[in-house]
Amino acid sequence: MEQVSLDAVDDRMGPATVKRALSNALDTTALALNYYELDPGETFGFGYHRHPEQEEVFYVQSGTATFETEDGDVAVDAGEAIRFAPGEWQLGRNDGEERVVALAMGAPKDTSETEMVRHCEDCGERTTQRIEMTADRDALVTLCTECDAQTGRFT
Repeated sequence: MEQVSLDAVDDRMGPATVKRALSNALDTTALALNYYELDPGETFGFGYHRHPEQEEVFYVQSGTATFETEDGDVAVDAGEAIRFAPGEWQLGRNDGEERVVALAMGAPKDTSETEMVRHCEDCGERTTQRIEMTADRDALVTLCTECDAQTGRFT
């Protein structure tokens, strides 16, 4: 058995105000578990993405999260959950005025492959992206794989 307080888990860099990776703290072997708090305008992920080998479930504890999907936008209110099968494209965001608090669960835990696209101003369209740490290690940046332009910066 493992038990942990959210306050004992370090916050991680990314597009959300708060992201705490509970998997490592709880020593899970088959489940990825992340706690999120999104201020208005923030997202769960770095871009519109899919996990080819991992299914993912989001449970919204408070607020309303809106997920961009292949079938259009889907609003998920407090007390509701949404599941994405392996390979389904999605990006959750907070379009509301109150903070979104949510848990994200994925299985299997260790999936190194994630496909992601973001809008690249230089290319004029959504392009595939990669994520890198800045040289001074104070932020993560998303970079267009077509032209190498920086498309986002996350602290």
